[in-house]
Amino acid sequence: MVQITKFTPEVDILNEFGRRLARIRKAKGYSQIKLAHEAGIGVATLRRIEGGHDSQLETWFKLLKALDMAPAIDGLLPETFDSPMAEALAQKTRKKTQSSHKVVWGDET
Repeated sequence: MVQITKFTPEVDILNEFGRRLARIRKAKGYSQIKLAHEAGIGVATLRRIEGGHDSQLETWFKLLKALDMAPAIDGLLPETFDSPMAEALAQKTRKKTQSSHKVVWGDET
């Protein structure tokens, strides 16, 4: 298994995804013919993808949905993204806002 990082070449990612897809397909008891049919794609297309060749993202969506793995699609680009840098900036802004709203009671003299 290959750990995918930002330095992993795209060709290696495609190969790894193809291997992962084949492993999941087999674990779920699907033949290539059955999964291709369930996903609405051609068997040759599935074989090409499992072989690590380029494919359309829409085809991956179909395959993941056919394997009951739709949450994996959402994981590609989640709706919310927790960024440590964004959180740090937000905290800094909140602190500035809180400190600039000092309460003056009028009897401080």
